[in-house]
Amino acid sequence: MRHILLFFMLCLTPATLAAQESRTPSHCIALANGIDGSRFIQLASYDVDVAPENVRIHYIAHASFLIRTSGGLNVVTDFTGFTGSAPLIPDVITMNHAHESHWTAFPDPAIPHALPGWGEFGRGIDHHLDLGEVLVRNVSTDIRSQFSGTETNGNSIFVFEVAGLCIGHLGHLHHEPNDEQYAAIGRLDVVMAPVDGGLTVDLPTMMRVIERLRSSIVIPMHWFGDISLNAFLGGMRDNFQVVEVGGPSLDVSLDRLPSRPTIMVLRPEWLRATQN
Repeated sequence: MRHILLFFMLCLTPATLAAQESRTPSHCIALANGIDGSRFIQLASYDVDVAPENVRIHYIAHASFLIRTSGGLNVVTDFTGFTGSAPLIPDVITMNHAHESHWTAFPDPAIPHALPGWGEFGRGIDHHLDLGEVLVRNVSTDIRSQFSGTETNGNSIFVFEVAGLCIGHLGHLHHEPNDEQYAAIGRLDVVMAPVDGGLTVDLPTMMRVIERLRSSIVIPMHWFGDISLNAFLGGMRDNFQVVEVGGPSLDVSLDRLPSRPTIMVLRPEWLRATQN
């Protein structure tokens, strides 16, 4: 038995051990301090190095974001097969299949980890991908299927635990999570929330979800023009400060989360091969 254990220990290379120890533990608990939210925003190109214990979030389009770590791992949410002209092969992609604008049937086979948010019809899927620096997990939710039916567990909320942060992407959410799903999600420090007001959930439901998640940062997504975006912002201003970032990217760290719940408005931009 000791020989077997020794064999497995020798198989763990120094790089593997470093990766396993590199992620700051996250408990899905948002921390608050006295720093105004606008102070930690950094307008940044997606391909520039990320500082240690920071995460770069770049809004690509629609419901697709690039989450980039200080170690250079790239995760793309609701991946459609196209992120722009940049020659990017993500390390991880997540997908939801409520609509074709949230997934692709033909992801590049060079992508190491392609995670669909659905499994066999009605059965859902479970992901728990630990890459050392990033842990990716999901919480299944139901979606409206054709002919007004329901596909139980047809989509997923994906959660990314990295640099001590819990970052959640609500996907193409079609209903408010139940208590069990809320418990599985946990307390999100950052949440990407669809605010179209109809194709996903209506705005009152989405506002209720956001209030319950108690996230420090909310990033609106899945909005179709400023009319739908402003309708959401107008309903949230009493309890959330609103910051217009003025670009597609921001850097986030656990020790510089805003003291008051804040909506960070990013303007989507494709990833380009050459950044100005």
